[in-house]
Amino acid sequence: MAGARSKIMDLSIVIPALNEGENLKTLLPEIRKSIAALALESEILVVTQDRDPLTDEAAAASGARVIKQVERGYGGALLAGFATAGGAYILTMDADFSHQPSFIRDLWAARDRAEVTIASRYCPGGSARMPLGRFLLSRVLNVVFGRGLSLATRDFSSGFRLYKSPVVRDESFESCDFNILQEILVRAYARGWRVAEVPFAYTPRRHGSSNARIIRFGLAYMRTFLKLWKYRNSIQSADYDDRAYNSPIVFQRLWQRKRCRHVGDLIAGQGRVLDVGCGSSRIIGLLPPGSVALDILLPKLRYSRKFSQWLVRGSALQLPFRDGLFPCVLCSEVIEHLPRESAVLAELERVLAPGGRLVLGTPDYGRWEWRAIERIYEKVVPGGYAEEHVGHYTKGDLIRHFQARGYVHEETRTIFRGEMILAFRKKG
Repeated sequence: MAGARSKIMDLSIVIPALNEGENLKTLLPEIRKSIAALALESEILVVTQDRDPLTDEAAAASGARVIKQVERGYGGALLAGFATAGGAYILTMDADFSHQPSFIRDLWAARDRAEVTIASRYCPGGSARMPLGRFLLSRVLNVVFGRGLSLATRDFSSGFRLYKSPVVRDESFESCDFNILQEILVRAYARGWRVAEVPFAYTPRRHGSSNARIIRFGLAYMRTFLKLWKYRNSIQSADYDDRAYNSPIVFQRLWQRKRCRHVGDLIAGQGRVLDVGCGSSRIIGLLPPGSVALDILLPKLRYSRKFSQWLVRGSALQLPFRDGLFPCVLCSEVIEHLPRESAVLAELERVLAPGGRLVLGTPDYGRWEWRAIERIYEKVVPGGYAEEHVGHYTKGDLIRHFQARGYVHEETRTIFRGEMILAFRKKG
């Protein structure tokens, strides 16, 4: 008879603890009590830089493991915990009783709402009892990160969080201090993970003093913000296309909205659509029922769950569908990223049903307007697409290509005389 399959651990609790032995003596038994009420397979990892007898004694009494961190600082402690944790979920909390163990139940109950769940002091229903100066600094920090990075999260600096393990286990982080909390959240957004907040009442620590140093960490936060701003506004961010619809750059915002309007008009009434290279564009939300949105980048698809459409991960060079399956095929802003000799156009034709419509959008390199726009775009939008275009097409190129294959050119739309969106009809 085959041996019994070992049960996957539900939860790992990671506690950075620098000289917190006095607090841990009381905290760890209370954590055990909260976990027992949830009937979870779990482990407690106490992470410290310098092991001390009090910490070892408290951990041993509650069946916790003490992990010695390699990298310095609070960030180094979290990284050591993430690397060691074996749970499907990872919960992080402080050792000083500012994070009440009883609240673990609230975070666990909210785990299906998102891949990152934050015990939030600043979302509706949350509160923070701390000295006025620290409270104001904390609020300013969170407002700057939230508004500056166009994120809806209110509490970026709460370390009381529940993560689905792939969010942190499969990522690399650069920050070593408390600024790792902001970096984790921004990278989670950029990878398409969902973030939710649960209202939480924060109270001061019971024993000892905080290990935060305002001036040193303030400078680190500034450097982190600038680095994350560049990352957040680059094409690496899963919601890049969606955010462009409301971009603070007026030209980019108008461009995206015109594209959505033109594409929406051209696919209307054509039946179900295959959107090849969908990204995170709001065009996905315009697709009729039964449509499929395809992209090769998993973070984009994770983010695009919000549109409630069928999502498929696949390559435009080898579409995972049978011949003639879709009455309408859409491919917007994709073919210019692939060599002209690639199979992308042939694949679009293959999956399009006889008599179906092909809607194809790409920059028009036959016009001086696009070439000028590309150079400006490269300067204005950090990490933008400008330098990634390897296949350069003109309107005449595409019309000749498809007419030679029996297609009828039905319509052309343009955006600021730079981008062309062409509609072709396949012979029936």
